[in-house]
Amino acid sequence: MKGCFQMKKGVYLLPNGLTLSGMFFGFYAVLSALNGDYVRAAWAILIATVFDGLDGWVARLTNSTTRFGVELDSLSDLVAFGVAPAILLYTWSLNPFGRVGAAAAFLFVACGALRLARYNIQMGSAEKRSFTGMPVPAAAVIIATLVIFYESISTDRPEKSILILLLTVVLAILMISTMRFHGAKEINFKKRKPFWVLVIFVLLIVATVVHPPGALFSFAMVYLFWGIIENAYLLYRKRKRVKNPDKRATT
Repeated sequence: MKGCFQMKKGVYLLPNGLTLSGMFFGFYAVLSALNGDYVRAAWAILIATVFDGLDGWVARLTNSTTRFGVELDSLSDLVAFGVAPAILLYTWSLNPFGRVGAAAAFLFVACGALRLARYNIQMGSAEKRSFTGMPVPAAAVIIATLVIFYESISTDRPEKSILILLLTVVLAILMISTMRFHGAKEINFKKRKPFWVLVIFVLLIVATVVHPPGALFSFAMVYLFWGIIENAYLLYRKRKRVKNPDKRATT
């Protein structure tokens, strides 16, 4: 059976190399969390998101998107944005809860894996623009920025924090939900934008420079609550249309 275990085609080095770089930083985040360096672990997760964005952009730019790259990207995302944030949460805050904390951390990983599997199935159809469910990298960024911000204003760990336990469960549920969340791929950078968009962009840069932990955490929270509020509004409109359907006159 000559060549039965050989790949018929080679692999594209640049996009897959970027994907593996993101996986490395996810692995590094796990090691840092286990060693008690929570801030470094959180920053490693944020760096992994940069590589996660670059690999897809480079693959589309060079027309090197392959099924192998898609599968590798999902595995990398599970490590960097599923396992790494869960271990960070458990070692940082959820450990005192015992089995409940471990269950919450595993729920985050499991829902992240389910979210990635569903995304792969829906590629090219339901997820052309907006995302169905919170993207796994977005949930990981919320956790990472929370750790960075908290550690910048406090010297004590939030041991046995009910709020962080609830946040872990909420993020897990949002990832597997059918709620709509937006992503950068919806932005058309080639199209002209109003001048005030550039002004807001400058203000965001200034806020980040003044206090990076606070600014990054604020951006993550805005994304979270914007998604929840938008979906609540869409659900309200949908129910309103069901209760008050248009009555068309018949002749």
